[in-house]
Amino acid sequence: MKIKELVQYLEQVAPLAYQESYDNSGLLVGNPEDEIQQALIALDCTEEVVDEAIAKGCDIIIAHHPIVFTGLKKLNGKNYVERVIIKAIQHRIALYAIHTNLDNVLPGVSGKIAEKLGLESFAILRPKRNLLKKLAVFVPRTHVEFVRTALFDAGAGAIGDYDECSYNTSGYGTFRPLAGANPTIGNLNQQERVEETKIEVIYPERLERAILVSMYAAHPYEEVAHDIFVLENTLHTVGAGAIGNLPQPMEEAEFLTYLKDRLNVEVIRHTKLLNKPISRVAVCGGAGGFLLNDAKRSGADIFISADYKYHEFFDAEGEIVIADIGHFESEQFTQELLLEIIQKKFANFAVLLTGIETNPIKYYV
Repeated sequence: MKIKELVQYLEQVAPLAYQESYDNSGLLVGNPEDEIQQALIALDCTEEVVDEAIAKGCDIIIAHHPIVFTGLKKLNGKNYVERVIIKAIQHRIALYAIHTNLDNVLPGVSGKIAEKLGLESFAILRPKRNLLKKLAVFVPRTHVEFVRTALFDAGAGAIGDYDECSYNTSGYGTFRPLAGANPTIGNLNQQERVEETKIEVIYPERLERAILVSMYAAHPYEEVAHDIFVLENTLHTVGAGAIGNLPQPMEEAEFLTYLKDRLNVEVIRHTKLLNKPISRVAVCGGAGGFLLNDAKRSGADIFISADYKYHEFFDAEGEIVIADIGHFESEQFTQELLLEIIQKKFANFAVLLTGIETNPIKYYV
């Protein structure tokens, strides 16, 4: 298939619109029209990973962390980032990154940790706001079903586990066609009164263009009367971290042993234990310290993340246990997650997991 087919699917699962402002996810190297036969999945795109892709005949590398994170002014091979880019281009290997956009969806990085820990009823820890809009459009009764269906087909009207959601109000509209108009209904210079329905639908902002194009194409009027409202509602399927419950409470030491075993962790840095059972668990893959207060508000007994600094451990304040398992360790199952995502859609496309451990941190035990 072509690169763009794989990219379009990945960005349906984890839309680029959901990445953080500092991020650089997406197709970093490669022509979307190029054909690909085999993909290699890695957490990081290092020189060793590119060499592995060459040796195994892979023509695209899908990595969680973007190899190009800030602007590149030169490409002369003076650092590992430049060498990776040069080698990938020389061997016609495309590079794709799926980073904070995959962090910010529920079946994403933190959700995979929750799954590995066997958490039940897990949800987004900090859902995002200001991602939803509402469209209200006024349609003559004769075309209501046609326009409403066009809106639904473009992605409007989806709320949680429901789709084709709309609210419809009956009324009438008035207008007078002036010189130059080409009205579907009515005559020039004569006021018309038409029985209409106001259709209201919610949609994610990232789909706005497609929804408006569909609305205009389906609507019979030359000038389409419509309103767009920005909503402050949270989008509960998009956001950072995850929160869920253990099937049965565990004592703290027992849970830390369980955590090491289930997440294949060598070392856990943690705050003072509080001598109470662990039942509710908050997690965030990567550097998730910004979510500590969300974990507290959600009633979590422990917050599992990475990249905690010395003074940040004091922020637990005896209210919660902080467990830092390491950045690589918290995201290592992202490779498995990407494999599952791709194989679900493209069962016959060859996808390999890297055999290279890219963790730059080593432990002397």
